[in-house]
Amino acid sequence: MDGTSADAAWDYIVVGAGSAGCVLANRLSADPDVRVLLVEAGPKDRYPWIHIPVGYFKTMHNPRTDWCLKTEPDPGLNGRSLAWPRGRVLGGSSSINGLLYIRGQAQDYDQWRQLGCTGWSYEDVLPFFRAAEDQERGADAYHGAGGPLAVSDMRVRRDVCDAYVAAAEEIGIPRNDDFNGATQEGAGYFQLTARNGRRCSAAVAYLRPVRHRANLTVMTGVEVRRITVAGRRATGIEARVDGAERRFAARREVVLAAGAIHSPHLLELSGIGRGGELRRLGIPVVQELPGVGENLQDHLQARAMYRSTRPTLNDEVNDPWRKLLIGLEYVLFRRGPMTMGASQLCIFARTDPALDTPDVQFHIQPLSCDKPGEGLHRFSGFTASVCQLRPESRGRLLPRTPDPRDPPAIHPNYLATPTDARVLVAGMRLARRLAATRALQPFILAEIDPGPAVRSDAELLEHARNTATTIYHPAGTCKMGIDPMAVVDPRLRVRGIAGLRVADASIMPALVSGNTNAPTIMIGEKAAAMILEDARGAPAAVEPAAVA
Repeated sequence: MDGTSADAAWDYIVVGAGSAGCVLANRLSADPDVRVLLVEAGPKDRYPWIHIPVGYFKTMHNPRTDWCLKTEPDPGLNGRSLAWPRGRVLGGSSSINGLLYIRGQAQDYDQWRQLGCTGWSYEDVLPFFRAAEDQERGADAYHGAGGPLAVSDMRVRRDVCDAYVAAAEEIGIPRNDDFNGATQEGAGYFQLTARNGRRCSAAVAYLRPVRHRANLTVMTGVEVRRITVAGRRATGIEARVDGAERRFAARREVVLAAGAIHSPHLLELSGIGRGGELRRLGIPVVQELPGVGENLQDHLQARAMYRSTRPTLNDEVNDPWRKLLIGLEYVLFRRGPMTMGASQLCIFARTDPALDTPDVQFHIQPLSCDKPGEGLHRFSGFTASVCQLRPESRGRLLPRTPDPRDPPAIHPNYLATPTDARVLVAGMRLARRLAATRALQPFILAEIDPGPAVRSDAELLEHARNTATTIYHPAGTCKMGIDPMAVVDPRLRVRGIAGLRVADASIMPALVSGNTNAPTIMIGEKAAAMILEDARGAPAAVEPAAVA
């Protein structure tokens, strides 16, 4: 499954073996008469920490598995730059993320449909969520069983997390044991993309079971330089493999699944994008699409941290003997703290009772630290981060040079609208309401972040501008739609170029209200179904035109 020849031609070439790309490779290669090539810039997923749920502490900000991107100084964050982890390994970001399985709200997808994205309402996408899922609790109207992606209950529960559920109920937020079912609002434990205490990345779920297929080739270490185009049709890709320039031809389609940063970047390096930017860099304009790299959206989190009156995970990890026991428990039984996701408890809430649906999300962790990879605090502590679910602010990506090895300039444009600032501050105040409840007060020795000196709305907003960070959900940079700024149509075809699609989080016209891995896998499922459907109605594939 790992070899190819320089002059090989494929029916489909999928660029990027991430959350959507692995799905596409699996589904498109189900027909033995179709040849599929999946290329990934990063290595195989052999690094052991990838497959241990808590291993995100070792894989994020690690060039072995992460692109280690950084944003430009952001005015909304008082000129700070943020690290933006993106997976660079088989499985993409699903191999380094926090394993949290959240789909978003039904209303998110209904809004996509209202924006002109026919076939993307919640009723339309629910079957693809269900088809992907192997739900530990079994199948029902909202969930599937027997699909590739394992979805399981949290194996570790903590007193402070239980107290947060009680605190939420105390202030009128209901308990919710299924955020992906009938309603999202409420407090409860996350489900994880894990099986038997091991991460279930998109590579584990979709590639491993089909690695025997003779018609599927997966190549790692492939640096795609551009998409080749003849006339108005994509014909393949140019790439660097082991230091040599290679060309790979596609008889039917090239599908970009390189993610919200790299898919628009590859389009522009191929001459498909904003004419002014392309001419500035001396890239010939193949197809002018002003929306490429625009519409960038992300969830920004502001953290509340507390010194705890009771021991937390900080104490266990900082004690050498207890840390050894944690490792032994995992090795012997696949249980304990090493099976934890990035957060344990979730709360979806409304900052205004007049709202129809939640506008903020809390991630609750029974630990505290300055940032992943830097170690836990030496004192007992826990964290509640809050993010606004539907930011109005829009950022952009800009290519720096024509060299594919130079990442684009990332301008998130956080907190650029009054609504975004107001909702984030309201979420920070809601965190304090939770902390003041009878259920949580016995756990809190002191609020250490933002701290009692930060009181007014203006002070809270300034604190957020100085300390808030990404929660790793970039999207929207090749948006789907029917307006002039749309990059792809509702069937994910790049406008003006035949034989080329985009299928990843970049096609979201508006960011979903929650974590983005499950929606991106759904996008891969739906994209594969549309590609196969279009192929059945299309004339027989022909050999691509030669690339000059």
